[in-house]
This record gives sequence, C-alpha cells and structure tokens, in this order.
Amino acid sequence: MARLSDLIIGHPEVDTFAALELLVAHAGESGEMFLEFDVKPDFRDTPKKWEWKLETVFTRGLGYE
Repeated sequence: MARLSDLIIGHPEVDTFAALELLVAHAGESGEMFLEFDVKPDFRDTPKKWEWKLETVFTRGLGYE
C-alpha cells in the first residue's frame, strides 16, 4: 500500500501538486495496489478535488485526460 504521507516525505524534491501527480502515477505503475490518503497535500496548486485526481493517475496513469 502506498501512503501519500510516505510518498511526500520520501521525496522532498516534490514541491508542486503536478510533481506529486507524477510520483503517484509512478507508484501505481510500479505495482502498488492501493493508495491511502492519510494527509492532504499542502501545495499552492493543490486543486479542490485532489483526491479524485490522485486516484485517477494512480489507477490509470498520466494519460487519462
């Protein structure tokens, strides 16, 4: 299981929501089965529906749009 807090803490270079999306997509592509939203990302560009966006890139990858 990938925890959002572990991803954020483990990658201090991630400083935008867009960069977090890349990281979460990579976690999904690496074989992680579940993503736990145990924290809210505290970036200036974090959208209101951030959970939906991260779940989508985790399960479908970045080419979902």
